[in-house]
Amino acid sequence: MGRSDLSSAISVRNLRKVYQGSPPVVALADASLEIADNEFFTLLGPSGCGKTTLLRMIAGFESPTSGTLEMFGENIVDLPPHKRPVNTVFQSYALFPHLTVAQNISFGLEMLGKPKDEIKATVDEMMELVQMTAMADRQTSQISGGQQQRVALARALAPKPKVLLLDEPLSALDFKLRKEMQLELKRLQTETGITFIFVTHDQEEALTMSDRIAVMSAGSIRQIGGPRDIYDHPAERFVADFIGDTNFLEAELVSATGQTAEVRLSSGKTTMARAQEGTEGKGMVTLAIRPEHASLSGEGEGILAGTLDNIVYFGTDTHYHVALDDGTAFVLRQQNTPDAASQFEKGSRVGVKFGADVAQVLRD
Repeated sequence: MGRSDLSSAISVRNLRKVYQGSPPVVALADASLEIADNEFFTLLGPSGCGKTTLLRMIAGFESPTSGTLEMFGENIVDLPPHKRPVNTVFQSYALFPHLTVAQNISFGLEMLGKPKDEIKATVDEMMELVQMTAMADRQTSQISGGQQQRVALARALAPKPKVLLLDEPLSALDFKLRKEMQLELKRLQTETGITFIFVTHDQEEALTMSDRIAVMSAGSIRQIGGPRDIYDHPAERFVADFIGDTNFLEAELVSATGQTAEVRLSSGKTTMARAQEGTEGKGMVTLAIRPEHASLSGEGEGILAGTLDNIVYFGTDTHYHVALDDGTAFVLRQQNTPDAASQFEKGSRVGVKFGADVAQVLRD
């Protein structure tokens, strides 16, 4: 199965997975997506959303109930896992503790019957790629978790798969090491040119590494887009709520034209906001505003007013918790500077301001 000229590495159309039972469990409901060749694509969502089920079907470990699944233009629904040009890195690295780093990396190549000189050259290349050359003769039981993760990646990359599947491989690492490995994974994907499909429930991982993200919930794909698009232009309330922190305001839709809407807030004031194409009519809608896109002002200067309930210092920024006059909680996040001192005190009356270009109208 040679690489074709198609730009699409993975094509999923109406893929469905139902586990029989009383009642049947729909793990994946008519999922459709295209993953480009040489793309870092992330399946993001909470536990039980179907992301791992989809990954396992791409790997060949699960069979779909219905739908089509193509890889580089070829239908692979009935193709067994060992005949698919993919490799997988799991949460558990599944390394052989009694073997050295080099032996772990070479194991899969030996099973494929590759010539010894080719195996050595590939192992040397992979160790250099993941910066583990100095550890070649160490047993994997004698290296750190982060180093084990690098070995698992090198072993998966050694056979030069066309697609690498990664099932939450960073979840066992501590916070600092996880941050380092996020950048490392993106570097590896860029350098190898292999399509990476990454599964995670961690929004920061998805935003940091991905070219595009598919946000999933309850077996369905809710939105696909680049990190900035997903964050700044969520298609629905679930996406806005799951990706980062968001303030939700109830508002009345006054009018809508194209991708712009006029809404009336609980304060009685109106503002312009972004809207999805096709938004029309009247009635109540939800307005989403990110905490960093709003600012505090004097009570009479804002589009909303309330009482400053709490001020929380986070080092890099400060969070201001405001109880709006309609009872809604609103959080603002402002970056700290060395000489910054808040002009607002806990318990004071304040206003909340935000621009028309940052408020997003959502229809559930």
